[in-house]
Amino acid sequence: MHLLLRCRRNVAATAKHFVGDGGTLNGIDEGNTLSSFRRFVGTHMAPYFDAIAKGVATIMISYSSYNGQKMHTNQFLISHVLKKQLQFKGMVISDWMGLDRSTDPWGANYTNSVRLGINAGLDMIMVPFNYTIFQESVLSLVQSKSIPMKRINDAVRRILRVKFTLGLFEHPYADRSLTSMVGSQAHRDLAREAVRKSLVLLKNGNPGSTPLLPLDRKASKILVAGSHANDIGNQCGGWTITWQGSSGNTTKGTTILEGIESAVSSETEVVFKESPDASFAKNKGFAYAVVVVGEQPYAEYVGDNFNLTIPKEGIETINNVCSAVKCVVVLISGRPLVIEPYLPMVEAFVAAWLPGTEGQGVSDVLFGDYPFQGKLSRTWFKTVNQLPMNVGDKHYDPLFDYGFGLHY
Repeated sequence: MHLLLRCRRNVAATAKHFVGDGGTLNGIDEGNTLSSFRRFVGTHMAPYFDAIAKGVATIMISYSSYNGQKMHTNQFLISHVLKKQLQFKGMVISDWMGLDRSTDPWGANYTNSVRLGINAGLDMIMVPFNYTIFQESVLSLVQSKSIPMKRINDAVRRILRVKFTLGLFEHPYADRSLTSMVGSQAHRDLAREAVRKSLVLLKNGNPGSTPLLPLDRKASKILVAGSHANDIGNQCGGWTITWQGSSGNTTKGTTILEGIESAVSSETEVVFKESPDASFAKNKGFAYAVVVVGEQPYAEYVGDNFNLTIPKEGIETINNVCSAVKCVVVLISGRPLVIEPYLPMVEAFVAAWLPGTEGQGVSDVLFGDYPFQGKLSRTWFKTVNQLPMNVGDKHYDPLFDYGFGLHY
């Protein structure tokens, strides 16, 4: 941890969810990651090496399992690997009701779950409801020496280390003078920059043709279409305002449509139609179209999906528009989706992930004010039948390689 945390304008970062959370079988939330230890470390542990080196203060444990053992009770990975081998000095925290959810059904033999979790190396436990039962369980387990005082002292030491480093004993309350900074223009500018730098250009032009991007901002008439073109809630995804998030302009920000409208010439006519048919796209004299489609907001298990396809209405919009006029498709999603069937009919394809409230970050790059810089942080598959698929696998034959990303 860094002493810079003592600055009252800084916060302690948490890395999560330790470890293998994104590698579960079929990508199921709270599922089971099956892997050799060597492969597990190389694929899933790598981000934590960097996070610890950069001073992350806390690490949260995953609901998932590794080779059948719940991470919340995995003493080898938490105490031996994370704390001893990686020399993490910060605080290890459970996920929300993590100990309850370490058994099936939840809460079965709760006292034993407390024993296993704390002895595994958990320092702080998230107990949202029955905290008195948790307190009584810890007390009885310590008194019976089922949890050694050495383990309690380690947990207390780590918690206090984080709090002292943050200066919480000198300044236990938030500085209310800083509330005006939340959502400030400086913060929005930084978020917009993050959007620009995260966009990944997957395609730009067909063989023998001129690339469509950067877009002509002086075109006489353009079409913007798709369910995600004028919807901040869809841009943000889950964990926005509410747990699952929702469609609609749920918070202050700029939609991608608004970003496009501000980027083009004052003489350019921007026509927005969420779900145009092919006739509309073909017969209105559009120079090109920007189609923005993607997933609906979700969080955790609500996003479990065995198909990983673009929703039906998005596919229809791509087919209707891109069969009639030159188009760039901007995909809004928290993960790669099946896109191979649609690539031949589009001139350009951009993975925008979940850009959040600053839709102008997308238009900044589409119109060439800034270059594409993003690279794929994971392999992009052709079909879900290839999954799981990682670099080095014998069947590694992706649509786009790990680290892929075009530029102007």
